[in-house]
Amino acid sequence: MTVFDESERLIWAGRGDAYAASFAKLCAYPVEHLLDAAGVGEGTRVLDVGTGTGTVAAAALARGARVTAVDPEPSMLALAARTAPEAELRTALLPELPFENGEFDAVVANFVLNHVGRPRAALEELRRVVRAGGRVAVTIWAKPPAPGQALLGRAIAAGGAVRPPHLPGGLEPDEDFPRDEQGLGALLATGGLGDAACETLSWDHRASPEEWWSAPAGGVASSGQLVRAQTPQVRAAIKRSFDRFSVEFADPDGMLRLPHAALLAQGRR
Repeated sequence: MTVFDESERLIWAGRGDAYAASFAKLCAYPVEHLLDAAGVGEGTRVLDVGTGTGTVAAAALARGARVTAVDPEPSMLALAARTAPEAELRTALLPELPFENGEFDAVVANFVLNHVGRPRAALEELRRVVRAGGRVAVTIWAKPPAPGQALLGRAIAAGGAVRPPHLPGGLEPDEDFPRDEQGLGALLATGGLGDAACETLSWDHRASPEEWWSAPAGGVASSGQLVRAQTPQVRAAIKRSFDRFSVEFADPDGMLRLPHAALLAQGRR
């Protein structure tokens, strides 16, 4: 396990409920696109890696698929058990999955490669557990980020936040890759997947300012851990910046309309 992986486990420990109340609805947008890309339908043996609250697993079950879902975080698995009670749930962490070679017809990972220290090894493992001719489909956040995705980062920077030592700045240079269509498509190809293709999904996510701020306030993701690591004075400055910048995205009803962009990539074993 890399330093990045160890940090991710600490970041997400016990954050299931806080994630469900904030970012989970945002991350649900690509789910049907992801399942289409993987060819998930009636009777498909599908593995949902990094299931989180179980949104992808539940959508696959609704299509008549036979679903196995894994996540390393107990608080996420507890939520997934309620969201997708018919799925087989297992505790597992990339890049080592407890399954036989070619055990599944399709493997999906929704916003998971963002959270692993060795994305190439992770993709090779996803390929290993899908059958010959089966499909792997993944999503990640695009970089540079869309304006709505960048809102929290802008507020954190404007508030004068200082990154604490326990939060790594990113992947090791030899593990990172461009977060664009060409970069993610090439990553799938180097991971041994054929017919690799990547597209950009763009949408506006609507949330109240209180809901959107609840994520960093609740310590969700690296941005939340960064906010929580600051002094009370800096946290207050970040919140003031968030309130100021949020006005740019406010609809007449007070809800925020936050433009986001993600990459959806697929390939065949």
